[in-house]
Amino acid sequence: MTNKKIILTGDRPTGQLHIGHFVGSLQNRVKLQNSGDYEAYIMIADLQALTDNARDPEKIRHSLTQVALDYLAVGIDPAKSTILVQSQIPALSELTMFYLNLVTVSRLERNPTVKSEIKQKKFGQSVPAGFFTYPVSQAADITAFKATTVPVGEDQEPMLEQTREIVRSFNNIYGDVLVEPEGYFPEEGLGRIPGLDGNAKMSKSLGNAIYLADDADTIQKKVMSMYTDPTHVHVEDPGHVEGNTVFTYLDIFDDDKAKVAELKAEYEHGGLGDVKIKRYLNDVLQAVLTPIRERREHYAEDMAGVYKILQNGSEKANEVANQTLKEVRDAVGVNYFG
Repeated sequence: MTNKKIILTGDRPTGQLHIGHFVGSLQNRVKLQNSGDYEAYIMIADLQALTDNARDPEKIRHSLTQVALDYLAVGIDPAKSTILVQSQIPALSELTMFYLNLVTVSRLERNPTVKSEIKQKKFGQSVPAGFFTYPVSQAADITAFKATTVPVGEDQEPMLEQTREIVRSFNNIYGDVLVEPEGYFPEEGLGRIPGLDGNAKMSKSLGNAIYLADDADTIQKKVMSMYTDPTHVHVEDPGHVEGNTVFTYLDIFDDDKAKVAELKAEYEHGGLGDVKIKRYLNDVLQAVLTPIRERREHYAEDMAGVYKILQNGSEKANEVANQTLKEVRDAVGVNYFG
């Protein structure tokens, strides 16, 4: 029996992962994995992705391999972390069914994350039932592996609280079976990075992202098109670094903080052009992303091996989830035939 804390985290496969994912979660996962203090389950949540993409299953199927490649490229190690595919763990769906009886419709409607995402996706009155109830599905994912720790962004805390409520309700009714998880949040300022256009969120749907799979030329073109300071018309004009996407990225990706401070001072004084500062940022990002892209290309040469990693991880996860499901079924009392 391990004394390690248990992590459950993952992503919906709706496209390739970008540097926002890298900063907000992927780096953290690799760090926690390599610490030796955690047993990590990293899930590709294809069933959750189908809740709002049911009419485009090929998108999910294709994206699943892209996400797997991104995981391996950033350093998620299948020898240290269990990478699993949600749809290959039948126990998760059965656990969801048990938990749905412990949650009211009004409670789901009040979930701020769900409300926000329903508005963002412009469902109106046509919200798929699967999407509406996905906080319950998440609770099944987390509790199936008795996760103690769930790395999430601040905006996902309401989802985690919903899981804790379900755990408390279940344990209060049926006995102490489930584990109440805690959140593990990114360092302040690293939870979300802005898009290339200055939008507060980098996202696939807004088309304002740099992807981990982007080649060097694509990265350079995207950097050179980035939003800076619209008042900084001439090189000699004083510029603003606050809200300037280029400097936001430098703060995150450039380890030479003294150099960044020097560039900021020069920009604010006047005399430093946007083209020059973008070229500098391009060099910084290329240094970070080139090794990731090269590892990705290496794994992509053996897709059969990638599928084998996913299969092995899912088989291991199945054993753990089935044990939790047995405990839940025993507690509820639906083990009628022994």
